[in-house]
This record gives sequence, C-alpha cells and structure tokens, in this order.
Amino acid sequence: MNPTSTAHPGTEPPRSAHNSPTNQGGAGTILTVSTAWRSTYPQAHVGTLAMRDVANPRRHPALQARKQALEEKLRARFAGQAKADLAALPVMRAYRSYYRRFRKTYHVLLQLRSVALQGKSLPNVAALVEAMFVAELDNGLLTAGHDLGKAQAPLTLDVAGGDERYVLLNGREQVLKPGDMMMADAQAVICSVIYGSDRRTAIAPETRRVLFVVYAPAGIDAAAVRRHLEEIRDNVWLIAPEAVVEDLHVYGGES
Repeated sequence: MNPTSTAHPGTEPPRSAHNSPTNQGGAGTILTVSTAWRSTYPQAHVGTLAMRDVANPRRHPALQARKQALEEKLRARFAGQAKADLAALPVMRAYRSYYRRFRKTYHVLLQLRSVALQGKSLPNVAALVEAMFVAELDNGLLTAGHDLGKAQAPLTLDVAGGDERYVLLNGREQVLKPGDMMMADAQAVICSVIYGSDRRTAIAPETRRVLFVVYAPAGIDAAAVRRHLEEIRDNVWLIAPEAVVEDLHVYGGES
C-alpha cells in the first residue's frame, strides 16, 4: 500500500485513480477481489479505509460528544415513527434483502430502533470501535474493523463455499454460510457479513494501524460507501489528528 494522504482533520484526501469511487482495483489497492465475488454480487460494493498512526483510548471526549449528538439527531428524525418506517428505509431494505437469504436479521436495524425509538444509548466501547459504530448507525452501512498490523497480506474479498471456519470475537468457532460475502487474509477468514469480524485481527488498545471494511449489498451505491468511509476517517481524526490515510477505496462487483 502507498499512502494516499497526510491530510489533517477537516480536509479531504486528494482524489486520484487510487481512491476514486469508480476505481475497480489494481496496483496499490489493499484488497484483491475474486472473480466469484464479482459474478455473485455484480451490483454490490465493498469499501476499505486503512489508516496508520492511530490511537485507541478507552474514551475520547470529542467522540463522545459526536455520539451523543447523533443519538439526539436520530431521535428527532424518527420521532413519531414506527418500527416499520425504519425497516422501509432504502438502506435497510437493501440489507434486509441480503440477510433474509440467510434467515438472519440485520442487527444495525435493531440498533437503530433501540436508539431512535426506545431512547437507548450506544454502548461505550474503545474509541476506534466507537468511531466505526457512530458512522454505522448514522448511515446504516455494515462495517467491520480490524487491526491491520495483525492481518497477513494478501487480503481477499470472496464468496463463502460453506466449509470455511474462523474464530469469532466471542471466541466461538463458526462455519460460514454458503454464498455469504467473506474476507480472508493469508492465514484464514477474518470476516463475513452474517457472522462479523474474527478474534485474531480484532482492534485492541495497542492498535496503531487499522482497517475498516464496509459491506454494501445491491441497492447501495459507491458514493454512499465512500461518504461512509470519509465519516469514519473524520471520526478517527478526532481521536488521532496525525493519523494518515493509507488507503480509501470502493470496489464494485461490475467490472
């Protein structure tokens, strides 16, 4: 990976063929996309944001304030609405359609209901994870976080055959669902849409290089994925103003 920016908070990393929303991959990108993924999910998108020189404190006041502001915004936006109204949002329809194939429920929709309709707050977690969660709830886009220093290149976006196994964050070994989107490094699976991130590459207090991955099924365009990544980037800059963007890229199924 080549650094794409040494930008500071509030500024945009320069656009180039490397980080353009329409770029489909190639030299310099962090992820290899399999032919199987492109053919199985031709209208899907996956976005990656890699940053170095990050920090991961247990709490950060500016991020806490942003989280509280988001909770208030969501409650005001959806005041008087019902669960069905949230489920009918275009982004939620896209994920519900994907999850329904595997007889699962989209958990971000449940979190949105909890905050917007039931008045609950997001849990307090370490700052890098919170930076991701705040953007995830704001935009509704499924996002995974990894300690990039623990991952072993190459990283590959693929489709599960149904016999792959990996250890989840809770320590339990999980067999993947056939047909699910998955990501693997040189050692093993590190994430799947249905079951989430692995334990081996989990973000930790000592994390200094981080990778955020957005999985967007058909119905969510590349521009929305990029905006989401940029929001996560801005949240990380609240925590670590000197953090550097190594890679910000959106991959599409259609070549």
